[in-house]
Amino acid sequence: MTRKRTALLLSALVLPGLGQLYLGRKVAGIAIIMVLNLLLLLALFVVLKGLGPVIAAKVTAGAVTVSPGEAMTALKGVSGFGKGLLVAFALVWAFSVADVLRCRVGE
Repeated sequence: MTRKRTALLLSALVLPGLGQLYLGRKVAGIAIIMVLNLLLLLALFVVLKGLGPVIAAKVTAGAVTVSPGEAMTALKGVSGFGKGLLVAFALVWAFSVADVLRCRVGE
């Protein structure tokens, strides 16, 4: 398997940015992985912002679980942010794959 094909599979199927690291493009690979991690961290904050009040109410009431229906209702307020984060994640993934396709091996 060629180096470029391996890099493409790493970026497409394992972790965006890993293909760039495999090809020796350390700055690009680390930048893509950092952006991806920031998006995932932001997604965690968005979910916690939506579910925080529900979880706090359940804890103060002595309940242990939150039903899926309650969780979905609570997350409706942040669904726009969630969709935006999903689009941003897809764009980073697509950029990573396209970047591996456009680069020359040994670049």
